[in-house]
Amino acid sequence: MKEMTVFWLVSMIALFVIEAVTVNLVTIWFAFGALAALIVSLVGGPLWLQIILFIVVTIVTLIPTRALAKKYFNKGKHQPTNADMVIGQLCTVTEDIDNLSGTGAVRCMGKEWSARSGNGESVPKGTVVTAVAIEGVKLIVK
Repeated sequence: MKEMTVFWLVSMIALFVIEAVTVNLVTIWFAFGALAALIVSLVGGPLWLQIILFIVVTIVTLIPTRALAKKYFNKGKHQPTNADMVIGQLCTVTEDIDNLSGTGAVRCMGKEWSARSGNGESVPKGTVVTAVAIEGVKLIVK
């Protein structure tokens, strides 16, 4: 066997193995490109043609499969985290909120959060507020 035939064969096998052990489409396009280059190598095609065919087949397989993968695997649904679910919820102030002294806490959805006032005003303990944002580990309320 010629050196390039061995190179394309080993590359193709390695790329398919990598693809098989990963959960995302990572190397499948390159594996198909290597397969095309291997076929050209087996029939005695020149190295430049093998490389061009590898690149072209990789690109040609990349474009439609990437679009399909995005459509079916990443449906654009945003899975809210516990933090995202807090936004817009009513919370009870459990420690006076004072932005100047850096104090304040609220209980929201059964969890205790450090809190700051969104408009900078002090908020007394026991007040019901609405969570409007999260900055770092602090809940911003109004």
